[in-house]
Amino acid sequence: MSTTRYRIILSVLGLAFGALVVGAVVLAPSGDVTDLPGALEGFSPDDGAIVQRQTSLEVDLRAGYDLNIVIDGLTIPREDIEFTEATGKYVFRPGPDKVITEWLPGFHIVEIEFDRAVGLPDPGSLRWSFRTQ
Repeated sequence: MSTTRYRIILSVLGLAFGALVVGAVVLAPSGDVTDLPGALEGFSPDDGAIVQRQTSLEVDLRAGYDLNIVIDGLTIPREDIEFTEATGKYVFRPGPDKVITEWLPGFHIVEIEFDRAVGLPDPGSLRWSFRTQ
């Protein structure tokens, strides 16, 4: 093959690679955080996430808010939830003496409702799902 033919092939491959990179940048998700309702600062696992069975459910609210959690239609009692008052972080881990003893493989639907503990009401809610393997 002649050097001209090599140059043409390499140019076409370079342009194809460049188009692939530009397409990936343009079409890729932005990575922007979803707008969270009211006092909700974050939650884990994310909506649609696939997680291991050892994972814990975490909800981060502004300090001074109360939270109710319903997982797969079961209301989680307050004594089953670890709460850090200073940070407003709620953590639920399934366990032997809890309403949910373990995450079964499959989809789980989480519904939370929260409201300000003192002062004027500031209610909010969110529903999401995740899957355990």
